[in-house]
Amino acid sequence: MLEIYEKYNLYWADAHSNLHTFHLKDIEKLFSHAKKMIDFWPIAYYPYECYPHECGNAKGFPVELWLEKKQIEKDWNFLREFVTQNNQEGKIVLFMGYEWQGNGKDGDHNVFYLDNNQPLYRCARFSTLMKRLPKGRAIAIPHHTAYKVGQRGKNWDFHDEVLSPFAEIYSSHGSSEQDITEEPLYSNFHMGPSTSGGTIFDGLARGYKFGIIASGDNHPCPAIYGHGLMACYAEELTKKALWDSFLKRRVYGVSRDRIKLRYSLNGEMMGGVIESKPPFINVIEVEGGSSIHRIEIYRNNLLIADYTHTGKWEELPLKDKVRFKFKIEFGWGPDRRVYTDIGEKIWKGVLEVDGKIVSIEKCWKRLGQDIKREGKNRCHFTLTTSPPPPLITESFIFEVESSKNSSLLFQINGKKFIFKVGEILEHSHLIGFLEESKRLAYERWGFKKSYREDPFWHHAYKFKIHKGIPEQGYKVKFIHKEESKKKEVDYYMVKVIQKDGACAWSSPIWVK
Repeated sequence: MLEIYEKYNLYWADAHSNLHTFHLKDIEKLFSHAKKMIDFWPIAYYPYECYPHECGNAKGFPVELWLEKKQIEKDWNFLREFVTQNNQEGKIVLFMGYEWQGNGKDGDHNVFYLDNNQPLYRCARFSTLMKRLPKGRAIAIPHHTAYKVGQRGKNWDFHDEVLSPFAEIYSSHGSSEQDITEEPLYSNFHMGPSTSGGTIFDGLARGYKFGIIASGDNHPCPAIYGHGLMACYAEELTKKALWDSFLKRRVYGVSRDRIKLRYSLNGEMMGGVIESKPPFINVIEVEGGSSIHRIEIYRNNLLIADYTHTGKWEELPLKDKVRFKFKIEFGWGPDRRVYTDIGEKIWKGVLEVDGKIVSIEKCWKRLGQDIKREGKNRCHFTLTTSPPPPLITESFIFEVESSKNSSLLFQINGKKFIFKVGEILEHSHLIGFLEESKRLAYERWGFKKSYREDPFWHHAYKFKIHKGIPEQGYKVKFIHKEESKKKEVDYYMVKVIQKDGACAWSSPIWVK
């Protein structure tokens, strides 16, 4: 039932990477990072700036407005030239675009173009923008839709299925799935909170057909881990093939880990529309970055079936050769409120296994990270972190195939740590550089002794090797047969939840 996916490759992107005017001077650095992280990069130029408002009695009140026309034209031409020169079919594909906010009444949309000779439209209402954008050669993707309608939330009274073939369900703002959900729009305190009216489920309930993605709303750099990514099934890594998949809604979104998701209903892939009679066979195949907790199937926004994987795999016997995934995470260290002059921390590491490293997922949040493979069983990496607060960690998810009695060698900043595969699969390991913390406390504060050790532990550099998950924990196939039809047109979608809270959302499939 999933054979329809065989002709497509899975590609990843951050389709909400905002570049301000001041970012353009660093675009080569940002592009270098993007090439490490994603397969295609729709660049969303941000033509706005906060200006001090000087009208009437308002003296300096900050208001976000369009940049001056000359500046926008300069930036737009710069972006056009960059995208034209750096698009690399088969390696990394670039699309040019911009964020459109209008007067805030219709919600924010990212506009992207198939070609690079299109203008940037400054207009107040989405109804006007819909008339100006060339259908089939432009898309306008609504994001953080669950904010209050009329106050930058999506106004579903104005929507076009061709211009907006998908919508952004998750970003750094949180989830717009529905008002009551795991991570509502609380991270941006002045725009939030989320509320009913503009959510993704509200739009689907209106009868609109659109796919689902996630992406960052990232302003520092593209593809920040934990801010959401877009997945796209396309025949090849070209603008034409990707664009065809955009218009046909062959897309889905993830919040954190790059969960691989294939979903079909009576042989149709996500984003499709079919005419069919019961039974409706839902087939879901998932590969997570950690253990899969739960798979949910929704029909017309209501949960109709679910499968809980937690508790089903933990006691199953392992073969002598085991494939497993684990995360290794860096970034804990001295509190800069105490050590005010502490700068960035460079982590230099090596991983060597008795077997092979099958895959490496980069869970990066900032520039300045790198990893290189050395043959099938070894890699070395360099990570850069800053002292908290706030705590911003950098990590990898390694997939390893090895004997369950073999060892893994970690070499971190010159120190070696060896763990058996069984130890990794049994529990997590937190390693702190305690002696270094004690030296630092004495050098800076003359503090070297206490009846309790936690003052040193709290300020120690640390890294965590998360508990390993065997393949039977992160790979799941779930089949559900639905015998009834509810409406003239029903829509089905899938949500996947890992035990660590990471999610994936499929695009819906509509059944007439």
